[in-house]
Amino acid sequence: MEREEPAIIVVSGIQGAGKSTVARMLAGWFARGVHIEGDALQRMIVSGGEWAGEAGEPAGEAARQLRLRLHNACLVARSFLAAGFTAVVDDIIIGERFDELRAELAGVPFRLVVLAPDVATVIARDGEREKTAGEEWARYLDGEQRKTMAGSGLWVDSRGQTAAETVDEIMSRLGGEGLIGEQRPG
Repeated sequence: MEREEPAIIVVSGIQGAGKSTVARMLAGWFARGVHIEGDALQRMIVSGGEWAGEAGEPAGEAARQLRLRLHNACLVARSFLAAGFTAVVDDIIIGERFDELRAELAGVPFRLVVLAPDVATVIARDGEREKTAGEEWARYLDGEQRKTMAGSGLWVDSRGQTAAETVDEIMSRLGGEGLIGEQRPG
């Protein structure tokens, strides 16, 4: 990919996979890059926010708020793209959320990067964070990601890599892999 050509890149992976760190560094790689963090959009809800409780598919209000978060992330990404920025969105995209992502970005080609280190690596990384998801969530999300997202996007096993090494691998492979949607006319 060119540093100058604006694009939308979605970085997915389970909690603790390194999405936010990698997405921020990836956005910095471009001449005009912006990082849109799904969790930051969720934190904008200061009253009435609902998070999924136990491991499993969120339901009810938690599911509606996750859908709203994805909708808003895509709106912001489209807006920055129209202004000539590469927008790097990070969020957990699994199963029906991939269908929702494609619907939100219909007509806009985008690249999908799935960070997929092994569960043990994710659990170790997650344990070092202030807000942790725990082993049950990690195992559930990893299983769902591998079951519902196999074959979609550019998969990167970032186990044993620094964030900078992961970004280098993404940029070396992203030109030929990860495109979702139609190519833009040249």
